[in-house]
Amino acid sequence: MRLRVEFTTEPFDLDEAPAHAVVARDVVTGAGLDAVDVGPFGNTAEGEAEQVLGAVAALLRESLQAGATRVSLQVNVIQGAGEAT
Repeated sequence: MRLRVEFTTEPFDLDEAPAHAVVARDVVTGAGLDAVDVGPFGNTAEGEAEQVLGAVAALLRESLQAGATRVSLQVNVIQGAGEAT
C-alpha cells in the first residue's frame, strides 16, 4: 500500500523557517520517500506505508521537541502503478 502525507507545522514565521519546520522537512527528506515536495506553507511526500508511517512518527516527535505548537497532517492511501481503480 502506498500513502501520501501532507503536513504543516506551526507557529509560522514569514521571515525565516522556524527550527520545528526545518526539523520536520529534514525528517521527511531523509526518510527515503518518493515525490517529496517542501514549501513554505505545506509539504507532501509519498511512499510505501511503513516508510510513510515511520516518517510521520519521527516528524511528530522531532518537530514537537523543536518547538512546534501544532502539527497538521493528512495521510491518504494512493493508487500505485498498475493497481485497479
